[in-house]
Parts: sequence; structure tokens; C-alpha cells
Amino acid sequence: MLPFDWKFPYPSQKMPLLAANAVSTSQPLAAQAGLRMLYDGGNAVDAALATAIALTVLEPVMNGIGGDLFAIVWHEGRLHGINSSGRSPAAWTLDRFRGRTTMPVTGWDAVTVPGQVAGWRALSERFGKLPFERLFEPALGYARQGFQVTPQIARLWEQQAPALAGEPGFAQAFFRDGTTPRAGDRWRFPEQADTLADIARTGGESFYRGALAQRIVDFAQQTGGALALADLAAHEAQWVEPLSQDFRGYTVHEIPPSGQGIAALAALGMLDRLDLEGMGLDSPAMYHAMIEAMKLAFSDLHEHIADPAAMRVAPADLLAPDYLARRAALIDPARAGAPAAGTPKLGGTVYLAAADADGTMVSFIQSNFQGFGSGVVVPGTGISLHNRGIGFNLRPGHVNCVGPSKKPLHTIIPGFVTRDGQPVMAFGVMGGTMQAQGHVQMMVRLGAFGQNPQAMSDAPRFRVDDGMVRLEAHTPAAVVEQLRGLGHTVEVSEPQSLDFGSAQLIYRSDDGYIAASDSRRDGQAVGY
Repeated sequence: MLPFDWKFPYPSQKMPLLAANAVSTSQPLAAQAGLRMLYDGGNAVDAALATAIALTVLEPVMNGIGGDLFAIVWHEGRLHGINSSGRSPAAWTLDRFRGRTTMPVTGWDAVTVPGQVAGWRALSERFGKLPFERLFEPALGYARQGFQVTPQIARLWEQQAPALAGEPGFAQAFFRDGTTPRAGDRWRFPEQADTLADIARTGGESFYRGALAQRIVDFAQQTGGALALADLAAHEAQWVEPLSQDFRGYTVHEIPPSGQGIAALAALGMLDRLDLEGMGLDSPAMYHAMIEAMKLAFSDLHEHIADPAAMRVAPADLLAPDYLARRAALIDPARAGAPAAGTPKLGGTVYLAAADADGTMVSFIQSNFQGFGSGVVVPGTGISLHNRGIGFNLRPGHVNCVGPSKKPLHTIIPGFVTRDGQPVMAFGVMGGTMQAQGHVQMMVRLGAFGQNPQAMSDAPRFRVDDGMVRLEAHTPAAVVEQLRGLGHTVEVSEPQSLDFGSAQLIYRSDDGYIAASDSRRDGQAVGY
């Protein structure tokens, strides 16, 4: 153990990277894994995938092999969206959860089909230049030979592991001998390397229809899970057309439902109708307007958004100009509101961005949802399974009520910005419901105030949850007090809180890219 005090008591300022090729993510070694692909002749998609695969090893407190994936790719003059999130097991009827008021947070009854591996393969097949197996080489090295755990990851590991120790397979994988790795300790997981090598060799077939699938299902049957071979075999990554919303001359693109990206677009559509510039950068009025727009957008999200097959409202109707104008009119500059859902016309995550000199840009996000996810880890494989099932509710008749072979409302969302039909920025903000709110805050700072990507990332953020407005510790005191005066219930978080997500942004300039990473995590932008 290194003889250091691993607290960081002083404000730290990052500088953006300017380069012709760039990768930005939340873990430095993972960013370098992507950079290796670019040096080896790969493109931004190869870099993004190598980074994402490495993150399953290097940052297990935020993602794993058994999660979901979404991405937006600019390639050869157009945008492409992919939704590789999984469905619930076919055995998940509402009766299975009878007697509960909320979905389980841990254990097998939080585990939906992991879609991430299929997404890796689909992206590689459609856009990649390098062989699929090559993308796994950095991750395999870190899993077999080990890596030093960073202070941030060690702290999160120590916080999360004790509560998950009783979940099937967790302790032997990530809480060995009742302890977690300390900052600077070398962590090895050769069984995880074997699993990744199997996925690489079979193009992911083993995970859904082969030996790994059998191990997942056998363990589910032994320990009370409902996941079946047919559930895994039925999964396919879906190519989707991103939704879009104009804001101050930019066009913001998000993956359509079942994700929450539509909430960011709706809030931006409302804010585009307000005089943000007249309110002033970082003013209480600016924060108030964004908070109120997010509250309105979230009220619609949780009422109307679900698996598209179950929705009764078309996404386009929630973004219709007349509807957004009516919603914007509900924002009172003088007081906080308590909005209800509108009535339109009926009808713990890792993020990374990568870009190359040929113009391909990738906005990519994958997640086990809350930290390690469900806590379920398939023995001998290193496959930690997400807890995405908690995205459902248990309200009979609601569009997002749990049901068989259904996608839950999803939180992870990659963002992309264009202007006049040309790519401008790949960006994202990690952190559950913080993601849509983070996208809005990034875009207001860019579109209304012209801030640079690093300043957009560094600025103090708000987060709205269940009527509570939480503010980062470095929020100006005048903003805190005036928001309280407007009727908001405000809580100021402790310094270095991770509840406000971690942003990564790559902005296209005339001569290359400007890449920003977030000091709230171990963020790093690399390039050449």
C-alpha cells in the first residue's frame, strides 16, 4: 500500500486536449487502450470499443461485461444510433413481484438480458477497421497481468462491496476475503480475461447462444433467477434513428425511447423559448430556468416513456413545438413549480467519446446501472450482471409496468450535436437521472453562453430528484440562497460528490478536436 493520504482537498483544474485524434473517458488506462487502436490503424469506433472493453476490467465499480450499451456514431456524412439494451426475462410477469411496491434493486430479480456484448459486435461489424479480437487485447492484458487501482475507484469499491456481499457470486469475485483493493493495489482477474477472450473469439455468440450463456443460465437456475437460454438467444442490437431538437442554432441528437434522452431534448426545447442570455451566465435565474424545465421534462418522462411497443404517446408529440411552448409557459421566473405530466397528442455508468482524423466521431455509453449492478456475478467468469430491471415500475396498466420480454425505461444516453448538418460534438454525462440534466446544462453553456468544452464540464451542476434540488459544493452562495428564496428545496452536496456525474466531451474544430474530461472522476483525454 502506498503511504499516502488519498484525500484531494484542493480544487483541481484540467486543461482540454487539442489533437487530430482523441479519446476521452473516465479512466486513464482505458483511454490509452483506445489510443492504441488509433495508432494501430483503427478508427474512432475501434478506439471507442477498445476503451469500453477495457473499462469493464479497469472500472468494475461502474460497469461490467453484463451491462447495456447505447451509442451515436457520425460516419461518412451521417448519424447512426444503436440501442443494445436488453429485455426482461419472459418469466417476469407482474405476479412474480406481487407484494412489492418497488422493483428489487439487487439480486436476480433486478437482472434483465445484458445487451452490451451484442452492441460491441454490431458496432465493430458495421464501422470498425480492425479485427474484433484485436479490440480486446488491452483489456486482456489488464485482467491477466493486473493494474493499480486508482484512489477514486478504491473508494467506490469500499463503499459498495459490503452491501453486495450476500448476492450470488459477488464475494468470491469482488470482495475476496471480505476486503476490497486499496488505492495503489494491483488487481488481477484472470477468469474475466478468459471470458473476454471467449467473447472475442466467438464474436459474442458464446455469451448469447454458447458456453457462456449456459453458465449464466445454470447459475440463475441454481440461485433463484428467471433468466433463460431463450431470453439470451433472442437478444439483438437495434439500429435506431436518433431524435433531435434545435437549440440556439445547434441540433442536439439523442437515442429514442426506451431511453431518457427525450427528456433532455424536451427541456432544451422549452429553454430555447426563454431569454437565457438576458438572465446571465451562472445567475440564479439561469439555474432556476434549467431546473424548472427539467422538472417538467421529467414529469412527462416518467408518465409516458417506456418500451416503445408499450407507449401510448409518440416521441414526436412530446417534442412538438406547440406542446413545448405550452410547457415552457409553465415556467414561472418568480417561484418553483410542482409540475404534473402534460397531455400531448396521444398516439454507477461509463461514458466515452472518440474521434479520428477522417471525421468519424463516437458518443458511447455502457453501464451496470448502479455501481456493480445487481451484485450477481457468474462464478469463474467475471460477468457482473446489471440491475437494469429497477427501471420498471409496479403500477398495473402503466406503460412502464414490468412485464415479460420488455425493455425498461433506461437512463444511459449518449449525446451528439450537429450544426447545419455537420458534426460538432460528441458528449455525455454519467450518473442515472443526472444524464439528461447534464446534457441540458452542457448545451445551455455551449449554445447560450459559448463556453468552451472544459469550462462546460467544470462548471457547478444541479441535480433534481423527487422535488429536491441538489447543488454541487462549488455553486456560488448567491445562487444557493436565491434558489431557496424562489421556493426550491435545496441541498448543497459535500465536496467531491460523484452524484453529479462525470462529463466527457469532444468538440470538432476547424483543424482537429478539443477534448475535455471531468475531474470529478479519473477522467482523461488522450490523443495525437
